[in-house]
Parts: sequence; structure tokens; C-alpha cells
Amino acid sequence: MSVKIRLQRHGKKGKPFYWVVAADARSKRDGKYLEKIGTYNPNTNPATIDLNLDSAVKWLHNGAQPTDTAKAILSYKGALLKHHLDGGIRKGALTQEQADAKLNAWLDAKSGKVDAKKEGLTKAQADVKAKAFKAEQDVNAKRLAAAAQAEADAIAAATPAVEEVAEVEAEEAPAAEENNETTEA
Repeated sequence: MSVKIRLQRHGKKGKPFYWVVAADARSKRDGKYLEKIGTYNPNTNPATIDLNLDSAVKWLHNGAQPTDTAKAILSYKGALLKHHLDGGIRKGALTQEQADAKLNAWLDAKSGKVDAKKEGLTKAQADVKAKAFKAEQDVNAKRLAAAAQAEADAIAAATPAVEEVAEVEAEEAPAAEENNETTEA
């Protein structure tokens, strides 16, 4: 029986979630499987991968062939490296301690890269929020300045009208006094 390590789709439409499984090559994509090795969630950034490393290496030792995407996931989590190092141990090129040291060094470097990417994404998200907040503050300041200017213009437009009324009344008052003087005379 030919065994494949492949992805089995779960989740809903537009939100895929995968199980990494060891299955007979003849079974359906989402059908019967031999063992669930892990999970893969591509909806998060960076993608969330939970993999049982020992189980994956056991299936690789037994001759299971990973699909392209499963191979990328196994490589990302270090299963292929561990399989390779175990081959070196079997041939006598390495000791178990040397292989474990190499694997742990690689896993530490990989986790550092992943953490750096997460920090970069968090910083970029914070920068975008800060930029949007600054732009919103600028727009609000312009809107308040325009409202204050419009209010000042309205007051300025009303003030000359009051002054004109006062001037007209002042002009009419002497004319009325002259009319009173002429009627008295």
C-alpha cells in the first residue's frame, strides 16, 4: 500500500482549515486516513502549524511520500531535517547528541525568524493605525477650522448689517430733527 502525507480540508467555505494526515494514496482527499499528524491554518498571518514531529518522521521512515504542500509544511517545521539527520545516525556519520544539537539549533533559528516576522507585522499594523489616526486628526482640525471660519464670516456678515442699520438710523435721525424743526417754525 502506498502512503501519502497530505492535507485533508476542513473548515467552511472561504475559511479553509487543514489536517495533515498519513493516508492511503487511493483514498479520497477528505476520506479515510491512517493517522492525523497535525493541523495547518492558513487564515492567520503567519500561518499556524501544529505538527507532531515524531509521528511525521516515523511515517517518513516508513516510506510515506509527502505532497508538495505537505512537504513544504514538514520542511517548515523541521520534520524533513530530522528525517535527514536520522539517516546520518543510521549510517554512523553522526551521533544522536550531535543530531539533536543540530536540530535544536535549527529550530531556535527558525523560531527567531517567525518571532521577528510577527513583531514586524505587529509594528506595521501599529504604524498603519497611527498614520490613520494622524490623518483623521488632520481632517478633524481642518473641519473645525472651516466651521470656525464660516461662523466668523457669518458674524462678520451680520455685523455690517447692524452697522448699516445704525448708520441709516443715524442719518434718519437728523433728517427727522430737521423735519421737526421745520414744522415748529
